[in-house]
Amino acid sequence: MSEKRTYYVTVGSGEISQLSDSSAWNYRIEATDDEIIQLREYFDQQYASDWKGFFRTHVPYVQYHFDRPNDEVDSANLNIYRMIYELGDSEAKQHIAEQKILNDISDQT
Repeated sequence: MSEKRTYYVTVGSGEISQLSDSSAWNYRIEATDDEIIQLREYFDQQYASDWKGFFRTHVPYVQYHFDRPNDEVDSANLNIYRMIYELGDSEAKQHIAEQKILNDISDQT
């Protein structure tokens, strides 16, 4: 098993850094290389789905709740926040719990 290191995550930009002072960050996590790869994949999924949604917006008759790219973005966001909750420090866990980002306790474990 690889060693866990400290990373700083900015959700809005999808940035994951080992430097706390390189830019503003939202969450501090402790993760292995494999966990960072998985988190990066979730951010990449979110980015790709967001672009699909952008192109879909030019089709006016598809409503949000019938829009597959939006469902994919929502799913990627849940995976991102679930992973940050699992790997995050106490402040990250507290913030995610207080904001009710994950629907229920089972989503947060």
